[in-house]
Amino acid sequence: MRNFLNARPGLVSLLLGAASALALPPLHLLPVLLLTFPAFLAVLARAGGARQALWWGALFGFGHHVAGLYWLTHALFTDIATWFWLVPLAAPGVALPLAAFMALPAWAAWRAGRGREGVGWPAVLVFAAAWTASEMLRGFLFTGFPWNLLGTAWAFHEIPLQPAAFVGVHGLSLLTALLAALPALGWRVATPLLLSSLALWGSGGAWVLRQPAPEDSATRVVLVQGNIPQDLKWEETQRLAIFQRYLQLTREGTAEAAQAAPEAPILAIWPETASPFLLAQDPDAQRLAASVLPDRGVLLAGTVRAEWSPEGRIARLWNSLVSLDAAGTMGPAYDKSHLVPFGEYMPLRGLIPIRVVAGGVDFTAGPGRQTLELPGIPGFSPLICYEVIFPGRVTGPTRPGWLLNITNDAWFGHSAGPYQHLAASRLRAVEEGLPLVRAAQTGISIVYDAMGRERARIGLGETGFAIAPLPGAGAPTPFSRWGLWLPLGALLCVGVLGMALQRRRAI
Repeated sequence: MRNFLNARPGLVSLLLGAASALALPPLHLLPVLLLTFPAFLAVLARAGGARQALWWGALFGFGHHVAGLYWLTHALFTDIATWFWLVPLAAPGVALPLAAFMALPAWAAWRAGRGREGVGWPAVLVFAAAWTASEMLRGFLFTGFPWNLLGTAWAFHEIPLQPAAFVGVHGLSLLTALLAALPALGWRVATPLLLSSLALWGSGGAWVLRQPAPEDSATRVVLVQGNIPQDLKWEETQRLAIFQRYLQLTREGTAEAAQAAPEAPILAIWPETASPFLLAQDPDAQRLAASVLPDRGVLLAGTVRAEWSPEGRIARLWNSLVSLDAAGTMGPAYDKSHLVPFGEYMPLRGLIPIRVVAGGVDFTAGPGRQTLELPGIPGFSPLICYEVIFPGRVTGPTRPGWLLNITNDAWFGHSAGPYQHLAASRLRAVEEGLPLVRAAQTGISIVYDAMGRERARIGLGETGFAIAPLPGAGAPTPFSRWGLWLPLGALLCVGVLGMALQRRRAI
């Protein structure tokens, strides 16, 4: 094994990065990291200089993100005749710039371990801190893409997620990287530290979950999942049938909810762009949608909203969430503000010779985070699609009573993508101490309480509805008050400690 590490360190780095993706959702094979992280640190200890360490770090990152984002290719199969040539390039093309972020922790670990045989505490501490710093940078640079943060590996259960209320998902990433790297110091050192840390982590999370939960709201939530395949979603011949499916599911779900709680407000929720008609501007569609709502019912529906030019052409488009009551009156609406590059608009238009965005008009960004208020229902923060993946940036100036994420994960079929998106959503609930309601085109639609506990679910690829009381909001968490400053402070402490130990050894 040592000979292979010496002979093929670049290839080993690539393979170790790919293997590390097994810890991510939906597999959550966290023990793999106890092998891959120490092995990668051992590779870095053999680097002959900074350039080599940077290169091996980039290779690790490339392998990690190609394996973690393989499912991006699935979106191309909705129009494979047009995009067949992109199939071998899609995941590597996204992974390539993300790989650069892994160069930072690799270089930092190599520098902290210089002049030492093997791997010591300085390299372990600095590596964990730099890994977390690179993830935080990834959330902001080039519009941000904080997908598959290491801390999401714990989203298989609510118990290990509870520290996120204090330090967010980045704090979980810091703890995970630190614990995973410990075997590089030798198992005699690592074993007691791992066992005691995990025991403390688990018992602390279990204790938090035993505390009294906030009282549920009177509102009943009806999640509607139409399960429309992406390749049929915008077919002209399918529009009415799709709309009728959503109407029928809404009628059945709201009737059942009204029967169980006759005096409760009822909130039916459709996923992102669920309406095949421009619901905000189509009186006939509004009338039909209102007709399936009970007297106290309100519909929150994902739809495209448009503005026309004087010549009758579409001038602007918004990816929107609109509200409609049983009388057919349109209420508050939200326009998605953080758009997906290449998916909803073309960056560097005119410089890139291809156009991936369908149609001739890019979507327009909305004004930003806000809390929507509806009569008799706690105010909520709407989040469309991947707006939910940004830690510390899911609420506006006014703290809402809950978070609503509507999304269309049909692009990615039965792959890891929908599960990874779900894991990010669950963490936002714990970080903010707010319940999160999620409606997805093909799943997974779900209701989480303020501690990330599941209250209702419609599985991936299922058609139907789910009913649940809207969980109550928890008290503001430390993370909701201080945001990214808390994990930033934690990684700085760990990084400074590692550098201090390295300097002390050098004296």
